[in-house]
Amino acid sequence: MNSTPHSDAIVRVENLVLHFDDGKTKALDGVDIEIREGEFLALVGPSGCGKSSLLNLIGTLDSPTAGQIYFRARRYSTIRNFSLFRRDHIGFIFQAFHLIPTLSALDNVVVPTIGGPGSVNDHKERGKGLLSRLGLSDRMNHFPNKMSGGERQRVAIARSLINNPSVLLADEPTGSLDSTNAAQVLDLIAEIRKEKALTVIIVTHDSTVSSRADRVVHMRDGKLDDRQDALT
Repeated sequence: MNSTPHSDAIVRVENLVLHFDDGKTKALDGVDIEIREGEFLALVGPSGCGKSSLLNLIGTLDSPTAGQIYFRARRYSTIRNFSLFRRDHIGFIFQAFHLIPTLSALDNVVVPTIGGPGSVNDHKERGKGLLSRLGLSDRMNHFPNKMSGGERQRVAIARSLINNPSVLLADEPTGSLDSTNAAQVLDLIAEIRKEKALTVIIVTHDSTVSSRADRVVHMRDGKLDDRQDALT
């Protein structure tokens, strides 16, 4: 493949390899993929096929054994501070929410702003706006253990958006929710994606989730299947 990313690709992965246990376990085995600016992409496949590993590498939560990842025209291997890169460009939503139990909903939302530009008051005002937008204006001071699963996931969504990311990465974001809350979360992600021109990459086993995507990419045994379903 050409080593220069295409101009409309916000993320490009080239021959990506990730091995564990001194090479005995191949989580990823030569993955190539381009994700367009503003695209909603669903990664699907059986457990252990490499979906979450690919998501974590794109989100700079892990380092590849070999291969390259590009963000727009920038190669990941040239990034000196991944924490700052994540703060400025990447939002995360996890199945298990990963909220800090000793912090209120609002304080959880503003955690990613710590050390960033702007004042604490500005960050909190933005967090309040996001929580209100997500229907949690009366839950801002509640702790996670006093909130439902759907409410906690909405807090996690607000947290993922607090720094206005370009890319939203979601790992089974509805896996812990009932069908009603799952549908609400998907509606929220779709609505915010449209408003902010977000690129969304979701790992899922759920066909209800993948049916919302622009494109569905199938994975198996650390590789991409030839099947790629364009849904829109």
